[in-house]
Amino acid sequence: MAEARKLLAQHDLKVTDIASPLFKVDWPGAPKSKYSPKGTSYGASFSFAQQDEVLERATAMAKSFGTNKVRMFDFWRLEDDQPYRKDMDGKLREFSDKAAAKNIVLILENEYECNTATGPEAARTLSAVKNKNFFLNWDPGNAARLGDKAFPEGYALLPKERIGHMHLKDVKRNADGTYDWECMGRGIIDYEAQFRAMLRDGYSGTMSLETHWNGAGNMEESSRQSMAGTKALLRKAGALK
Repeated sequence: MAEARKLLAQHDLKVTDIASPLFKVDWPGAPKSKYSPKGTSYGASFSFAQQDEVLERATAMAKSFGTNKVRMFDFWRLEDDQPYRKDMDGKLREFSDKAAAKNIVLILENEYECNTATGPEAARTLSAVKNKNFFLNWDPGNAARLGDKAFPEGYALLPKERIGHMHLKDVKRNADGTYDWECMGRGIIDYEAQFRAMLRDGYSGTMSLETHWNGAGNMEESSRQSMAGTKALLRKAGALK
């Protein structure tokens, strides 16, 4: 952490949020999700019983890196979450209260492998969890990965004042109906219009490029191309000179 802080200071960078794996777990008592990983998930797998520890560690990291935001999820996706939805929402509210006591803002990522994945699902969860420190990490790519029309339909349903962060990655639809990641600006998501809408709606928060696409031979070059695509889209939308 000390080395990371040194590098950030050296390049005049700031941390937007801690990308914790909070609640990227199976819901206890429910059928095991098909998305539940067989091994570790990005090197950070914790049990449901360890989620308090995850929040504590993420909170400590947030304070160390000068941010008050911690990213979270809505449990591995079930075929039918309705029998458990009330209790899930209650757990989200409970942890929001715990985070608020530590002056931490939770930002829920709509994740295609979790129960809140699409625009409509994100709107529903935000309606059920009204805590003032509970926001959405809007990810059009994750929504589109499930076939959701992330923009404009999905975005239109969201309470704009509760978007606390945004992830950027594009998606392509294959001939067989499946989806894969794509370079920013080359996929099916109308990011130029999405950015214009966010300008119109007064969004002044942060965004980060998610480097999932690896179609340029290696991760560095792929990331460079996606960042260039992002900047081009922002310029077209009038958000970047």
